[in-house]
Amino acid sequence: MAKSKILYAEDDETIAFLIQDSLENHYEIERFSDGKSALEAFKTKDFDICLLDIMMPEVNGFELAEQIRNQNTEIPIIFTSAKALKEDRIKGLKIGADDYLVKPFSIEELILKIEVFLKRSKKTETSPQKYKVGSFDFDPKNYTLHSQNAITSLTQRESDLLFYFLQHKNTILKRQDILKAIWGDDDYFMGRSLDVFISRLRKVLAEENGISIDNIHGVGFRFSEKA
Repeated sequence: MAKSKILYAEDDETIAFLIQDSLENHYEIERFSDGKSALEAFKTKDFDICLLDIMMPEVNGFELAEQIRNQNTEIPIIFTSAKALKEDRIKGLKIGADDYLVKPFSIEELILKIEVFLKRSKKTETSPQKYKVGSFDFDPKNYTLHSQNAITSLTQRESDLLFYFLQHKNTILKRQDILKAIWGDDDYFMGRSLDVFISRLRKVLAEENGISIDNIHGVGFRFSEKA
């Protein structure tokens, strides 16, 4: 079986060597030392997942992620950065990243994150073709919401979250259960990530009468859909 292919953008030679050396037994790695060359490669080659540093020459990681997301709404993006401020993490998620690891992190944790996204990508191949979400047709395989007039693209994380809500609609869901199901963990930062993705789904579904994602104080959320 062919190895999954990773686009890895990192300008620190020492860190890049350690990460690449650790991952290349599991995956095919193509590494770039600046955002510009990484973007050029993305436009012409196929990758299964992107690992992006933020502080890079030519094009920084945030700009690179935006460009990648403009071209491909499905490919998982993980930031691997020394920028640990909450604002940087939230910015990365709002741009469209699926996860954010702060340096230093363990190789085991990184591989776990990569495997979670790759497995979910494979699972969508056997997912039902369409779900009704108000006036939308939701295609979990291609991460899209189809209406009569437009197609709205979702990230993999947004699609996973919406799919989970649909499986448990009109039911109060605990935050920790959502986090463990979608993120595999329920720490504080993952909770903040959940809030960002729920906010994005609310905006997408804002015009849908009868659909709401309600905060249940002290417990979690409820995805409601009236018949």
